[in-house]
Amino acid sequence: MLEDHGFYCIDNLPASLLPALAQRVSEQVGDAPQVAVSIDARNIPSDLEQVPMIIEQLRRSSLRTEVIFLDASSPTLIKRFSESRRKHPLTTDKIGLRQAINMETTLLEQIALLASLSIDTSNMSLHQLREMIRTRVVEREDSGLALIFESFGYKYGVPIDADVVFDVRCLPNPYWEEELRPLTGQDDKVKQWLQAQPAMEDMYADLCQYLDKWLPRFEENNRSYMTVAIGCTGGQHRSVYLSERLRRHFAGKLSNVQVMHRELLRRENT
Repeated sequence: MLEDHGFYCIDNLPASLLPALAQRVSEQVGDAPQVAVSIDARNIPSDLEQVPMIIEQLRRSSLRTEVIFLDASSPTLIKRFSESRRKHPLTTDKIGLRQAINMETTLLEQIALLASLSIDTSNMSLHQLREMIRTRVVEREDSGLALIFESFGYKYGVPIDADVVFDVRCLPNPYWEEELRPLTGQDDKVKQWLQAQPAMEDMYADLCQYLDKWLPRFEENNRSYMTVAIGCTGGQHRSVYLSERLRRHFAGKLSNVQVMHRELLRRENT
């Protein structure tokens, strides 16, 4: 996706060569080219240890530097490797797939902490991932904060890409209304039912107040992306409704506000 949109892409560059590459880019006359470098567990371990320091140095330079971290749950990764029959780069005759995935998580942990944007691909198709990269990275027209609201169900785990998590399981649940059970927070009948709940209106007002106050602070701290996760039990009604409503509220304040419904994506892919 990045290459199709004019980025100069380098796959698995040795991390120790990042400073030299950055220097070369900064020396370009006129507009510096957009460069995308992928780094993963195939890299030299001692080089990976240098990445956090290198990233901090690049961020202090004149080059705009962002780290996009792609992740997925361990069961998802095991399933993908099994289906593709591809060998994990850290597996050996003594190290199995599950152990290799755990080692990979440890190797990349410090890089993950520096991410401008983390994307949990566990429930995404390739098409959905490409579309997300296009809308969140390629088509960003300014350097302001990109805000993403992500609904999810606690029964499936908290999203690993969340920066802030709000639990709304305390709110009245449309699931217990037989007519509303098969619907989602995007359906008018569910919206009307939830809007009639005083607790829902209180929660919405409190979340707006909190985010209105603190999002500018994150933006002042040079944050490029912010993922706000809203969780209910199944990720179908309350969290979906609130995420959509919060997106509409902040769309009038920020230029790049998006919404993603993790469990609805999961249903589409099954």
